[in-house]
Amino acid sequence: MDIRRSLSQHSGPRRSPHEVLRRLADWVTPRTRPEDPVRELEQRVAALLGKPEALFFPSGTMAQQVALRVHADRTGRRSFAGHPQSHLQVWENQGYNALHGLRFHPAGDRNELFGLEDLQAVGEPLAAVVFELPQRDIGGVLPAFGDLAAQTAWARRSGAAAHCDGARLWEAQTGYDATFAEISALFDTVYVSLYKGLEGVRGAVLAGDAETIAQAAVWRRRMGGAIADAWPLAAIALMGMEVNLPRMAEFRDHAQALARAINADGFAHTTPDVPATPLFHVHLPLSRHDAQRAAQHLLEETGIRLFLYARSNPDPRRCSFEVSVGISGLEFTPGEVVELIRGLPSRV
Repeated sequence: MDIRRSLSQHSGPRRSPHEVLRRLADWVTPRTRPEDPVRELEQRVAALLGKPEALFFPSGTMAQQVALRVHADRTGRRSFAGHPQSHLQVWENQGYNALHGLRFHPAGDRNELFGLEDLQAVGEPLAAVVFELPQRDIGGVLPAFGDLAAQTAWARRSGAAAHCDGARLWEAQTGYDATFAEISALFDTVYVSLYKGLEGVRGAVLAGDAETIAQAAVWRRRMGGAIADAWPLAAIALMGMEVNLPRMAEFRDHAQALARAINADGFAHTTPDVPATPLFHVHLPLSRHDAQRAAQHLLEETGIRLFLYARSNPDPRRCSFEVSVGISGLEFTPGEVVELIRGLPSRV
């Protein structure tokens, strides 16, 4: 089915193979060698995050498992803590345990950011604490910078590494009065995604000190991630760093305008009320199944994809969906988004 326009970053026309290849052909020159894009990407990410070294991975799942494995081997501890809705726990089939024998401790309430007291309540010595910025599955919420600094400092004092799940760190930085390097300085290791906000095809980068990244390179090879011809993935990510990264504040501002309009209309509401980043959730007075049917009918009738999927709610009469504003999201005015959302019940 043809998608003419998409409010979902992960299904926009800009991600079509033809469009990606067209942009890649304009970027790669006859002088580009296969090793150049990967090396340039690693160097640029390391410099931007203020870390000594960085390493390309074919997936974020692999990058994060490797980071946790290295921290576990270094500390001799097999447990790590994170938010109950951490991506590592919810979306990755507990790969940390199946492949590396690690244990996960959820910290705090699943619908709120964890605090320092939640980490202290874990009790067991930890190899690492994972901080997801922003916390995607509760609406893209960010901890206050001071709270984040206190929590990472506690982790280090307790002998654990502080690891940043920065799949959306490019977007999260817009919610802080701090540079990427200042945010990353709080963490021992930082993972960033190449295909979300940067609109790449696939891939990730893990940054940290030289010793950690050297050990990570060994595990990357063991897990089959040391691919020889990664240059297309790296090149497309570099395009995103040039085009998308400078516009993250613009994306955040548009997300805030959309949220204001949705909340003012009153049919639906957002979490957070005022998004700190380009990511937020919209809560609907519809069941998940009705919302998905309505969105599918909208796509069939207009070619507009409003969201990828609806999220369930403890109240079966309600649901929510995620909005992550990128270049394609700028095509939608606040008034149009309100009209599309309000029109969902008529399309069930």
